[in-house]
Amino acid sequence: MGYRVVVAGATGNVGREMLNILAEREFPVDEIVALASRKSLGTEVSFGDKTLKTKDLDTFDFTGWDIALFAIGSDATKIYAPKAAKAGCVVIDNSSLYRYDAEIPLVVPEVNPEAVDQYRNKMIIANPNCSTAQMVVALKPLHDRARIKRVVVSTYQSVSGAGKEGIDELWDQTKGMYVPGQEVAPKKFTKQIAFNVIPHIDVFMDSGETKEEWKMVAETKKILDRSIKVTATCVRVPVFVGHSEALNIEFEEFLDEDEARDILREAPGVMVIDKREDGGYITPVECVGDYATYVSRIRQDGTVENGLNLWCVSDNLRKGAALNAVQIAEVLGNRCLKKG
Repeated sequence: MGYRVVVAGATGNVGREMLNILAEREFPVDEIVALASRKSLGTEVSFGDKTLKTKDLDTFDFTGWDIALFAIGSDATKIYAPKAAKAGCVVIDNSSLYRYDAEIPLVVPEVNPEAVDQYRNKMIIANPNCSTAQMVVALKPLHDRARIKRVVVSTYQSVSGAGKEGIDELWDQTKGMYVPGQEVAPKKFTKQIAFNVIPHIDVFMDSGETKEEWKMVAETKKILDRSIKVTATCVRVPVFVGHSEALNIEFEEFLDEDEARDILREAPGVMVIDKREDGGYITPVECVGDYATYVSRIRQDGTVENGLNLWCVSDNLRKGAALNAVQIAEVLGNRCLKKG
């Protein structure tokens, strides 16, 4: 027996990926429905070899449905997630709305699968920020071995993290650079993104950090270990899909780079590509469409007592959003909602 599954926000980038990954991973689905806002009502989306017509999220009755994957943003989630939960449907939410609620688990299955058990508190499970998800997958096995004290991370985040508008703006600005009079002014981003980098993601806070940087700190502590100190600089780069991160990690114990490489090779969800030669590392273009979090450039940092540097790359629409949500659903099914 399988599950009755809802995908809310099925016409967006993440929603479509959720449907693709559910099919690819052969998630046990007895029945599936794709929901969207009224303006997208009737839009066709793919689920494996099937075509689904979207139904109206506003009038949908969640009673009798087992799991709902939400990719509809915080404002809509605030309205519809409590309705689904009250109807007995477990919500796995991709927005930031519930990530910092102490009663709602924030889960990366390779890191803290046991946290899924807390879904009963409010019938909601939160999916972390895309940049946090890939980072903690790489950090977890190293933390288990040598205990991480501090992480300094600089991110290089693709425009797809800002949705379709971000992708369109990079594409239009890039084309416009080659056609006099066709230049496209920034709209989605604060400055030109084509052939540029912008050290600003989300709103600025009183501390001087951006909300994206704050998220990485708060979420890493909640998912991995509250004692870890994290400082982040988050940068938007002119890449369509795939987030990259440069990590500097300080441990309580010495960890040799060769041992770290071996540990990461055996870690769930991690793929190590680390040759000290031209091209012996992974870039965002190469990770698109893949499930793995790739790690390269693993090396000792001699400026601190127990330090390592590494490079981490992942498809942000997959591991950073849709894949992680589906993996949560898999853990939920195996641990808590077993059928048959």
